[in-house]
Amino acid sequence: MTTTPNDLTDGLDPSRLRLPDFEAGWVWLAGAGPGDPGLLTLHVLNGLRHADVIVYDALVDTSILDLAKPGAIIDYAGKRGGKPSPKQRDISLKLVDYARAGHRVLRLKGGDPFVFGRGGEEALTLVGAGVPFRIIPGVTAGIGGLAYAGIPATHRDTNQAVTFLTGHDQTGLAPSAINWDAIARGSPVIVMYMAMKHLAQITQNLLDAGRDADEPVAIVCNGTLANQKVLETTLARAAEDAAAATLEPPAIVCVGEVVRLRAGLDWLGAIAGRRLDADPLDLRQTSETG
Repeated sequence: MTTTPNDLTDGLDPSRLRLPDFEAGWVWLAGAGPGDPGLLTLHVLNGLRHADVIVYDALVDTSILDLAKPGAIIDYAGKRGGKPSPKQRDISLKLVDYARAGHRVLRLKGGDPFVFGRGGEEALTLVGAGVPFRIIPGVTAGIGGLAYAGIPATHRDTNQAVTFLTGHDQTGLAPSAINWDAIARGSPVIVMYMAMKHLAQITQNLLDAGRDADEPVAIVCNGTLANQKVLETTLARAAEDAAAATLEPPAIVCVGEVVRLRAGLDWLGAIAGRRLDADPLDLRQTSETG
């Protein structure tokens, strides 16, 4: 059965939901979530229904584009590391040109546009050009992808803080501005975007800063999609095991004790028949012996 945009929205009353009108000459900078179309927000769905032009990133699932209104211009502006990609400045100016031509422009980005998504850069270009815009947050992969792997970003028995970081800087190298010593000491859980290329160097930085070699690590590839893969390993073995498993981006890397909770929270695994552990952290045993 094929689902059309109207099938999904006919039962929705935009006025009751207070969904905004998508006016001509506006740009909506929107997050499409980590991949699963079910994680779209109503604001994004509303944008897809009315956009004249959709400028989308490489990580936007094609099934989401099927929700565009008939006749909409679908413009690919994906950037992938190591592959020919449009320059960021050109993408930003393209949004300006489309808007000035009187189009309703939906800039659709994977995850959340303000979490390592360059949404801020694009929005500032619109500001400089006098183009009105709206920001629509999305489910970021560092939370949504982990949740589909059965790993919570926080849990009161493991961490009261979490750090999100990118695995490369503007040059494409491992970020040199990050204070690895401070993060290693101060953040019980570290969630890394775009870290696969420099995983060996990053994990070594954390080990050199004092993190335990046996600390659990999870690598979630294609999070929330049907081809999602999850590798559980340790900090010392993460790079080697990822290479052996031929894992490739897009991926989220999570370091910390929350990874152990997957034994109890792997809900997709449970659907496939995995038996879950109600006490994956062995808290009952610790309580009884403490």
